[in-house]
Amino acid sequence: MIRSVIKGSGSALPDRMVSNEELARTVDTSDEWIVERTGIRARYIAAEDETTSSLAIAAARNALEAANIDGSEIDLIVLATATPDKTFPATATTVQAALGCKGAAFDVAAVCSGFIYALTVADSMLRTGMATKALVIGAETMSRILDWEDRATCVLFGDGAGAVVLAVEEVEQGGAGILVSRLHSDGTYNGLLCTDGGPSTTGTSGKVRMKGREVFRHAVVNLAEVLAEVIEDAGISPEDIDWVVPHQANARILDATAKKLNLPMEKMVVTVDRHANTSAASVPLALDVAIRDGRIRPGDLVMLEAMGGGFTWGACLLRM
Repeated sequence: MIRSVIKGSGSALPDRMVSNEELARTVDTSDEWIVERTGIRARYIAAEDETTSSLAIAAARNALEAANIDGSEIDLIVLATATPDKTFPATATTVQAALGCKGAAFDVAAVCSGFIYALTVADSMLRTGMATKALVIGAETMSRILDWEDRATCVLFGDGAGAVVLAVEEVEQGGAGILVSRLHSDGTYNGLLCTDGGPSTTGTSGKVRMKGREVFRHAVVNLAEVLAEVIEDAGISPEDIDWVVPHQANARILDATAKKLNLPMEKMVVTVDRHANTSAASVPLALDVAIRDGRIRPGDLVMLEAMGGGFTWGACLLRM
């Protein structure tokens, strides 16, 4: 069987960690308020000289090192971000130039679901022969588009990047690789989680706006449905899954999603407490953390899932 196999992972965070206590000095909030509602205790905030591309490059280099692959061997880069360095060119091309990669490089915009979308696109291109080795990256500097006077929103997000190296390989039945991916979107809800600007409307990037309760309700339903869809398509049961690596938006969403599928929280990789919501970076960042600390091991069956503005949502089942 021809499959896209993860050969290595990497991540990167800005230098500055901001605790809830520090945030409360400038925002009308408190550690207790944030933790109770979100589970978040800290996040990383990019400095002026730290950009989406610099974080992406650092994460990609770590992934290449883990895979023992040189940048010149990469012939595809798919980078998921809602906070590109520039309107154009694609931030992926900046990464390509820095790492000496070849082939195609482009960005994907699906906000918090971006990495799942990017992974699915790269998998399809690898399996159809358009590339042989790919870097799939989620990178964000969400702090650049936050309204720091909107306490209900600004406390939720952080900056960071995560990356994986994918290589197309012929494997045996039951071997490693991406098994099933499913993507969805519903634009009728795009006003519930969005920015209030853009190049063609206001000429600025705008700030994040969110109707939290409505987003929470849709997230729990949509994520449970797409996870059930992937489980059915793969012909497995929830008990077969070793680890779920979810989008790190809110600890309460993670708990509610797990309960809907009767998945124990012990199988959930949770990093939202220390990284907050890093949008497209959250899934690969959490995946790298769990690989490097030894929780996720070769042979494990791993489910990735996310939902973001748009609405967009999706899930991907893979064997490590």
